[in-house]
Amino acid sequence: MDTPRLILRIAQDFFARFGFNKTTIDDIAGAAHIAKSTLYHHFSSKQDIFRRVVEHEGETLANQISIAVDAAYSAEGKMRAYIVTRLRYLKELANYYSALKDDYLEHYSFIEKLREKDLRDETAMLRQILRDGISTGTFRIKDEEVEITALAVMTALKGLEYPWIANEEILDIDKHAEVLLNLLFHGICAENPGESSDPNVKRTGY
Repeated sequence: MDTPRLILRIAQDFFARFGFNKTTIDDIAGAAHIAKSTLYHHFSSKQDIFRRVVEHEGETLANQISIAVDAAYSAEGKMRAYIVTRLRYLKELANYYSALKDDYLEHYSFIEKLREKDLRDETAMLRQILRDGISTGTFRIKDEEVEITALAVMTALKGLEYPWIANEEILDIDKHAEVLLNLLFHGICAENPGESSDPNVKRTGY
């Protein structure tokens, strides 16, 4: 293994186990059995190493999601593949997840750009899945509602990521993803809800 790849592999493990702040250049160089001067020949700083690590993990996540979504045949299947794959790999890609959520990292400019890219790319994929669903009659939304629907799904997913990823007791990601998918596809109302007794509540027609 070449030296830069070795440094990144070791740093990835250290960052995932101890976090960015607690990991030192000495830790990484020592574990790689190289001098710090050798490390600095390839990377300018610990921040530079962390940036490369999270960029690599981000590419891994994007590739896995793309493979899973492309392999699904229906729009509903693509949505399921997207949600399940994102949750599963985020749990494994600890540094990328940390870059997305940890407040103490937000003052680094590359973190802000990474978060903006993640939101932009994921929302774009959701928009495409929704449009595919509209074209096949799978999803009952209008073209002008695609943008807000994609944002709503992404916001809901990000809100659920932390408790799902942080809770070690939640092992069956597929099962818990089905809860979100069921809400997304079917809502929380009965299929044929009766008239509400509340005069302020109007029937939606769904």
